[in-house]
Amino acid sequence: MTSTQHAPAAAAQLSAAGLRSTAPRRAVLEILAEGGHWEASDMYERLREQLPGTSLQAVYGVLSALTEAGLARRISPVGGPAQYEAHVGDNHHHLVCRDCGRMEDVPCVVGSAPCLTPSDTHGFVVETANITFLGRCAACAAALRT
Repeated sequence: MTSTQHAPAAAAQLSAAGLRSTAPRRAVLEILAEGGHWEASDMYERLREQLPGTSLQAVYGVLSALTEAGLARRISPVGGPAQYEAHVGDNHHHLVCRDCGRMEDVPCVVGSAPCLTPSDTHGFVVETANITFLGRCAACAAALRT
């Protein structure tokens, strides 16, 4: 699906979330709709072609607004830059290669959200658990063996 095919859906998502529909917000949602995990700098590189006046700071602002509105999810892998995805609301987890940084989604580890039960909640009402599995992807593991 091309970027222009996602545009009406992006505008509708923004409206439903109570956000103003701006070109940078629509463009970021369109990129997220492609799937995968995105660093802000990668989005910025894509947007520079589409919206030349957009700054990296503006991309961070858009991502912050989309995350706050529940339209994007921010993942903060240990030792790497934050990444963003459109996959929200299902409490899935992530596999991260500690060599190349590749990230893959993993369904809930145990049961339904929050997928884990702490031994002591200390009075908290647990809503979600963020699990990141660190290791090496097949390509990086193979490279180590050679």
